[in-house]
Parts: sequence; structure tokens; C-alpha cells
Amino acid sequence: MSEIESAVASLPPSAKLVYKTLQYEGPMTQAQLAETSLLPQRTVRHALKKLDDADAVEESVYLMDARKSNYRIADADEPGTGTATA
Repeated sequence: MSEIESAVASLPPSAKLVYKTLQYEGPMTQAQLAETSLLPQRTVRHALKKLDDADAVEESVYLMDARKSNYRIADADEPGTGTATA
């Protein structure tokens, strides 16, 4: 188990669900995460904060609408981390 996965394991269930949703579906906005996970947006926002504090997700500008952020698993495209995301 990687450091990030062990950090996620200690987070609330909503954060785990958001993490797994990002892991299976790929990068998403907060609204897309809420729709896909069926969680309220406030819960998704809280979960993303917890995941960000654990360095499990990375935030970038959503190119379709610069007012939004796109979230993805932090080590999804970093080679050599030893973490399988499949």
C-alpha cells in the first residue's frame, strides 16, 4: 500500500468515495464528482479538502471553464511512484 493510499484509508467514507471515483473515472470537476458519486456538493467539497490535506489529489484549471477546478489523483501520471492506479 502506498503512502497516499494509507493516508486515504484513515479519511472519512465520503473522502474515500471521492478518491475511488477519481481513480475509476479520471479527472473531474467538483460538480461532476457530486453527480457521479451522488454526494451533495458540500460533502464533495469537504472530501476534496481532506484529500488535498493528505496530498492525495491535485487541483488544476478546468479548461472548458476557467472558473472551475479539475481534480485528479495526485500520482496518476507520475512515473516511478510504484503505485498502480488500475
